Amino acid sequence: MKKRKFLLGAMTISASILLAACGGGSSSEKEDSLGKINLAYVEWDTEVASTHVVGQVLEDIGYDVSLTPLDNAIMWEAVSKDEADAMVAGWLPATHAAQLEKYGENLVNLGENLSGAKIGLVVPSYMDVNSIADLKAEAGSTITGIEPGAGIMMATEKALEGYPNLNSWSLLPSSSGAMTVALKQAIANEEDIIVTGWSPHWKFASYDLKYLEDPQGIFGGEETINTFVSKKLEEKAPEAYKVLDAFHWTAEDMEEVMLEINGGKKPKDAAADWIKNNQETVDKWTAEVK
Repeated sequence: MKKRKFLLGAMTISASILLAACGGGSSSEKEDSLGKINLAYVEWDTEVASTHVVGQVLEDIGYDVSLTPLDNAIMWEAVSKDEADAMVAGWLPATHAAQLEKYGENLVNLGENLSGAKIGLVVPSYMDVNSIADLKAEAGSTITGIEPGAGIMMATEKALEGYPNLNSWSLLPSSSGAMTVALKQAIANEEDIIVTGWSPHWKFASYDLKYLEDPQGIFGGEETINTFVSKKLEEKAPEAYKVLDAFHWTAEDMEEVMLEINGGKKPKDAAADWIKNNQETVDKWTAEVK
């Protein structure tokens, strides 16, 4: 029997209730607004950064923007049902393959907004192990994960099945924030820790880390982060559609925003600062806007 630790008592919440309750932008439509736009996102550091940046750009051109944090599966469902207008958080081809298969036919895929993304198991560089296949009993045979249902958690479950040396290991669900706190504490004490990791992420700029090699390819190769919108968005908000379609930046851009947020700056302020310092890039996103 595998020793796996799971969170108990998962609560099912209606996406429509969450969307009504969790607006991140203005509560009422401004008189001079181009209309209301609701962007859904998962509270991962990457998606907090990208959603606040593109949300700020849409606000700057005249939209009344709300940003709604949701569970990963609910985010996909909300956009597919037109309960949210868009999200810039689709990791493909592997991480969110299940969500794309389930909801993809009811979404418009505007393509990648960032290339060179990656997921896998990550450890501090001081640990004397380089491959998943070589793990023995490090970190108490426990992998520190993030939210249950995340694509990387599903991949890690497959790794526990696929690598014989991990058959007695545990996957500990937590949250992306709790995972980085545990990582920080372990590194401060130079202790073993194995976490579910992804990049871009500020932790790679803050700590000396490495991905463990994945000889079975369970975590896949290089990924892209894609933008998905509801099928009604182009007609409902054509200018927003154009900006979301043009939205594309680099891992370095994203990490710059993430580092500012991790350093204590509010996401909206970090996004505004990045836009101010990268106006040439932003101008390309808004070039088709009248």
